[in-house]
Amino acid sequence: MARTPSKFAFTLIILLSLDFAHGFYRSLSPEKMGLKKEKLSHLHFYLHDIVSGSNPTAIRVAAAPTTNSSATSFGFVAMMDDPLTGEPEPNSTLVGKAQGFYGSASQNEYGLLMVLNFVFMEGKYNGSTLSVLGRNKPYSKVREMPIVGGSGLFRFARGYAQAQNHLFNLTTGDAIVQYNVYVLHY
Repeated sequence: MARTPSKFAFTLIILLSLDFAHGFYRSLSPEKMGLKKEKLSHLHFYLHDIVSGSNPTAIRVAAAPTTNSSATSFGFVAMMDDPLTGEPEPNSTLVGKAQGFYGSASQNEYGLLMVLNFVFMEGKYNGSTLSVLGRNKPYSKVREMPIVGGSGLFRFARGYAQAQNHLFNLTTGDAIVQYNVYVLHY
């Protein structure tokens, strides 16, 4: 004799099939996630990219066989752990680090692919990060790169970063770059 499913089992089967009908996603309410009004913040700091000396903050980790003969250093990749300071002087207050990598991604002009996180270590944004992914032409007066996300107080962030050379040493390759970052976040 076949058993008939109980009313509870039948209801459970219906609920499970409804859940699977939605697949792997569900809609959420921003308010229930604790997200309030979105705000626009402006951050200003200096990045110190030191490639020379006994304690560099950026080092080449890869190169193509033709990198050294290329006018644009096409194919090189460098890892960075660059200090971010409140003022252009290297010994000014450390506000964070720029951690990630950059590489020469153009055969015809000097253009870098930047993949990095601004990791903040000071003030209100201590422990929060902003993620940058974009193109940087270091010889242009002002460059703009997108902010594609963040963490901590910058969760759901989006915006852009403007970079401008403050100091660039052609002999050593060391640079101090001023950043103005405009970011929408909750």
